[in-house]
This record gives sequence, C-alpha cells and structure tokens, in this order.
Amino acid sequence: MLDELKEEEIVNKVGGRFKLSTLIQKRMVALNRGARPLIEMQTKNHMEVVVQEIIQDKIFLDPQGNLKTRDTSADDAGPSLDDL
Repeated sequence: MLDELKEEEIVNKVGGRFKLSTLIQKRMVALNRGARPLIEMQTKNHMEVVVQEIIQDKIFLDPQGNLKTRDTSADDAGPSLDDL
C-alpha cells in the first residue's frame, strides 16, 4: 500500500475517505482508458500517479462528484465521465 494513503492529510484534502475512494477510482478508469498522466513520474503504476496527482492538486471532484482537473490542458484528462 502506498504510504501517502495511510496519512490523514490526503483524506482531508479531498473531503473524506469516500470522496478519496471515488476520486481514485474515476481517475484510474480515465488512465486505463488512455488518459495521459498530469504529472511526470518514472512509474507505470497508475495508483502512484493518481495519488501524486491528488497531492499536487492536479485533480479533484466537483460538487456533483465529477472528475475535474486543475491542469490547463483539459484534453489530457481523458474521456468525460459522462462517456463512462
């Protein structure tokens, strides 16, 4: 398990464990469908990428629970969640 997920900081950052789980799941789906990572990492492990994207404030859930990016290139976020 990733050490970052053991910390309460990441849970509080996204607004709770349920939201963290939802955010991770939705971003993992996007990455598995071909979305490009929003950060540079030397790993193919999507979970590590997603955790770092959260820590670096690159992704978040909007009030309706949709995956959003804070990156300027929204096309890299992958398919819209309406498409999933």
